[in-house]
Amino acid sequence: MRMQKICVVDDEPKILRFIAANLKSMGYHVSTVGSGEELLETYDLISPDLILLDIMMPGHDGFYVLEKLRKFTNVPVIMLTARSNSQDKVQALNVGADDYLTKPFSLDELFARVKAVLRRSQPSIADQQMTNTSIIKTGEFSLDIASKRSWINEKEFKLTFTEFSLMEILALNLDKVVQHETLLTEVWGPEYRDDVEYLRVGIARIRRKIKEKLKKEQEYIVTYPGLGYMLKGLPQANEEVDLHS
Repeated sequence: MRMQKICVVDDEPKILRFIAANLKSMGYHVSTVGSGEELLETYDLISPDLILLDIMMPGHDGFYVLEKLRKFTNVPVIMLTARSNSQDKVQALNVGADDYLTKPFSLDELFARVKAVLRRSQPSIADQQMTNTSIIKTGEFSLDIASKRSWINEKEFKLTFTEFSLMEILALNLDKVVQHETLLTEVWGPEYRDDVEYLRVGIARIRRKIKEKLKKEQEYIVTYPGLGYMLKGLPQANEEVDLHS
């Protein structure tokens, strides 16, 4: 079985050595880089399965680097920061982070977050064995569970692995309200079941992407305040959409 590759990006050598040594002891292949610029320059060479990306670095900060990454890859990213304010957390999730970890953190917490994010991004054995049954189609959308790819009107619709997991659950429960706790537990894990901020930002990102792709104001993901979200049965491309419904 191939070792999963993790790239740690931080400008502090001691932190790089500490995280790298402990991840290697857990059986991961680890690369380290000291700046966001170096990561962007060497990304194709490193080809990581997961990136641990510090926010506060000289030169380009982690937010800038993640925005650049999201233009060409959906690789999972966990943002690291010494600041605990919620604004940073929301901004990190808004630009496409899969998770957020505040320094100092315990090794148990780091390992748990790494395992959870990698689990979301890797097809399970059951997924890999699927063929046509892995395709979910609803109106203009198609989602392939096995490959974790999605399309709108047969054109690829790029989602991060976390966003794909949200869409998959909503599509499997088409026209049904899925509760906040269910989505948070299924996508991020049981320890996140009360962290609605993760869910709110994730849904908002998917909505923006749908709007950009379809050029429509139609609200496909419906909010039920205090309860959850529902993916409406989507009209076919040749059906007229009532923008005022």
